[in-house]
Amino acid sequence: MAGVSSRANEGSKAVPKAGTKPAARPASKAGPGSATRKGRSFGRAAHREPEKPAPITSGRYTPPIPRSYKQSPRWMGPAILALLLLGMVTIIVNYVGVLPGGASNWYLLLGLGFITSGFLLATRYR
Repeated sequence: MAGVSSRANEGSKAVPKAGTKPAARPASKAGPGSATRKGRSFGRAAHREPEKPAPITSGRYTPPIPRSYKQSPRWMGPAILALLLLGMVTIIVNYVGVLPGGASNWYLLLGLGFITSGFLLATRYR
């Protein structure tokens, strides 16, 4: 059995003892690829344009002056809510079967139309 353990250890690498540092790589070996330091590419240096001086700015932000202040009419908010709620109620009442003619796909489409109208109106709200 002693021969088995010696064969098993032949291909294994040496493990450093606890508390010691592993051996460092030699400094002469180059790494993979041909990367250069940032800002040190040699091919583009001759083609660079001269840098423009930065404009003088103050430390405060000045927002642009609005051309026109847009505001939605007062009825738009309640109309959006009414269309969304009307569509929701139409769909719920359709599934309960309270509407005349029983449950129908047309009532479902009507409810989805109300909800879609409410969303389209909401996209115009300012």
